[in-house]
Order: sequence, then structure tokens, then C-alpha cells
Amino acid sequence: MPGVVSIQARRAGTYLVLEAVLPERAPCGIGIVLVDPANDRAWLRLRPGFEDIAAPEDAEVLDALEEHLRECAREMGALALMDWLEDSASNVLRVSERRAVEVDAFTRVLERLYSEHVESVAVAPFRTHVPLFSLKAAAGGLGEELESLAEDWIPAPEGMRLAKDLFAGHVVGRSMEPRIPDGSLNLFRLNPQGSRQGKILLIERFGVLDETARYTVKRYTSRKRQTGEDQWEHERIRLEPLNPEFEPWDVEPDGFAVVAEWLRVIE
Repeated sequence: MPGVVSIQARRAGTYLVLEAVLPERAPCGIGIVLVDPANDRAWLRLRPGFEDIAAPEDAEVLDALEEHLRECAREMGALALMDWLEDSASNVLRVSERRAVEVDAFTRVLERLYSEHVESVAVAPFRTHVPLFSLKAAAGGLGEELESLAEDWIPAPEGMRLAKDLFAGHVVGRSMEPRIPDGSLNLFRLNPQGSRQGKILLIERFGVLDETARYTVKRYTSRKRQTGEDQWEHERIRLEPLNPEFEPWDVEPDGFAVVAEWLRVIE
């Protein structure tokens, strides 16, 4: 049964630090190549510019490096890209030894590695980054309390208009696949307004003590009946999985609370 869980490293990653060795300068980190070995996928981040550390001719070459590496990863695969970098590093560009890292989300770990080895990344809460919450904080934190309860801050999806009711969380379980993959990092909005019909929601189930089972992500559907003029009551509220291998179930109106609305998969 999927729910939003605390940060937990569930996968193994491997990474290289890219360094520039330029005339009259100490070697400096310029980028990270992070690989998901299980899926042979590469995650890359390089400095946005090199004019401040390199002569114009070297800066021009380095500016084209990230796109070149992305193209190589697409053509040869991520692990083969690492092999190629280790074999072909030049006097100007060199790579570190391979290092292992535990990963909950590759986008989040890439950001952390870049900050550690290349340059610090400024975090602007709800402007460039959204909070990553544990389950308990997501369910209990409201208003100004949200910012102080964040376990970490992660880059927001590009083009996303941010607000203080947004947060990220990991969803575990297969019942919402393929739309929400097991272990994926997802974006939610607290306290959704308007009709809930057909929306995918983060639900808190009352009377369930196990935190993993207490919170679930499901599609909400309901059927109402009229009890009087302009008066309606729920005839049935159903929480539905998207994966046909799992069964939906009915809940009573006073047996649950809606914590947040699911918006999209981040990773």
C-alpha cells in the first residue's frame, strides 16, 4: 500500500567528479556524473559557465562538454560513459575514482554532490526549491510550520510556479503504477480545494496505527445521493489503485482525512 515516506536510501549509485586542470590554476571541480547502475542511466550536472576560471578558448570547449556527455550517455549508455571518461581523460579534463553513494532520489543526490564537490547551490525556499518532507511532517505541518519541518530542499521542476503549500515526498508500493512508480519522488499540494472527484490524493486513514499503512496515495471517487433540497450526502467513497492487480476499497466519511493532492512525478 503506497504512502509518502521519510527520506530513505533504497538504491545504489556511482559517481565521478569532473575536474578542470587549467594553466596557472589549481585543479577544480566542474561537474558530477552520477549513474544508476541498475538502469544504466546517467545524471549530469556541470558548471553553467567557465569564463571565470578558463581562457576563452578553453571556456568554449568546456561550455560544450555537458551536452557532449549527455549525447555520449544516450549513445553508449551510462556505465560505458564512465569507462570512456576514465580511459580518455586529458591533461585539461580529469576524473576522480569511482565512488559509491546511497540514493533515495538521483536528482536530490546529484544536487548534494554538486554542492560538495563543485560549488555551493543557493537554496531559495519556494522560489527555486521545494521541501522534502517525512510523512509525519507532511500530514501535520501547516502554514509557516512547513519550512521548519523540511528534511531537505530539492530543486523544483522547471517551469513550476511555486507556493508554500507544495512539498515533495517519496511514494512506495506498486498499486499506483505505472503512473506513480514504486520509490518515486513526487510533488504534492497540501489541503486541496474544490472537488476531489477523480483526483489522486494523499489520504490519512484514522484508526490505523502502522504509519506505513496509515497513509496511502489513491484515486478518490465518490457517489452522492440527495437528501433534501440542496442537501446531499455521500452514498459511497472509494479509494482506487491504478494498478489492476490491486483492489479498491470503500471508506466512511469520518474514517479518513485528505492531506494533499498528488501533482506529478519529479523522478
